[in-house]
Amino acid sequence: MNRLMISPLAVLSATLIAALPAAAQGSGKIKVGLMLPATGTFAALGTAIENGFKLYVAEQGGKLGGREIEYFKVDDESDPAKATDNVNKLVKRDNVDVLVGTVHSGVAMAMARVAKETGTLLIVPNAGADAITGAMCAKNIFRTSFSNWQPGYAMGVVAAQKNYKRAMTITWNYAAGNEMVKGFNEGFEKGGGKVMKDLTLPFPNVEFQALLTEIAAQKPDVVFAFFAGGGAVKFVKDYDAAGLRKTIPLVGTGFLTDGTLEAQGASAQGLITTLHYADNLETPRNEAFRKAYALTYKANADVYAVQGYDAAQLLGAGITLVRGDISRRDDIVLAMRKTIINSPRGKLAMSTAHNPVQDFYIREAKGKNNESVGIAVKALADPARGCKN
Repeated sequence: MNRLMISPLAVLSATLIAALPAAAQGSGKIKVGLMLPATGTFAALGTAIENGFKLYVAEQGGKLGGREIEYFKVDDESDPAKATDNVNKLVKRDNVDVLVGTVHSGVAMAMARVAKETGTLLIVPNAGADAITGAMCAKNIFRTSFSNWQPGYAMGVVAAQKNYKRAMTITWNYAAGNEMVKGFNEGFEKGGGKVMKDLTLPFPNVEFQALLTEIAAQKPDVVFAFFAGGGAVKFVKDYDAAGLRKTIPLVGTGFLTDGTLEAQGASAQGLITTLHYADNLETPRNEAFRKAYALTYKANADVYAVQGYDAAQLLGAGITLVRGDISRRDDIVLAMRKTIINSPRGKLAMSTAHNPVQDFYIREAKGKNNESVGIAVKALADPARGCKN
């Protein structure tokens, strides 16, 4: 796969950014619009992203590039039907300088359309809809998380390497689930496996019994699942309760167990997932981040907190380069594109489509942590199909 190539220009850019004084050349506060879920299935994910973002800003004294940050918030309710109206509240009513959001891929697609139409800077701290950094890519749109293809593909590679030959997949029938399944299928079949059937149910339905019965009847070698939040908790418990875990290995992208392990209890222990972050990464950056997050929020950090933290890091790199002059949009975008982020997950760069190029870890659920037990794919870059950025 693609290796992370760090050019001398990118390194120089990051070095210059770090060396620049923080004196702001603008006045007033920079308006950041947080459009995240505060209610529903993904509420906990939205909270972690917001916490991570604000933690980085707090570590910089409450400022980025010497400018204070003012927050404007909208609960997107993970509802695509309300997404355009919600994002326009931030862009047209509140006149935010930057949009940050969201979790649900369908909602993020609407945010990307508005950002593209208005030229508003958008940083996506979770939603992996492939089109955001694919066919809908734009100079003013960045992502600090993943494309849906990436973790699915990485798990497909791992499943094939484990010599599983026949797989079934199960997910919600919406953009994130369908695209992660496509990624898994691509990686798995490239490694010699065959996907027998893709099972879906409407989002956010959690009545899994009929589909679990079908899995039991088909008897695949492995089941790949994508669920997150409350849905992931119930699915993992139901899979175990149905007796399937003893006979058919369950694997998934890391969202199956990230932020959900305590609620899943014994049903999740030992599950293998792939993701761009693991709780036990022994780097000074990750250890310091986890300690600061725990002290500030009295909770353990997870991948969502990391992605929010890195969204603030990426924005900070751009604003610092222009010494707080938010009107220098082209220079901000260039700095964000060229910077190398020292993330708790490891160093990452932006692809030309503005999606992270990053390592994907093999993780095993142990106790309250998703621990890295190896690397699935080094420096995995999304193919960014359809992007003309």
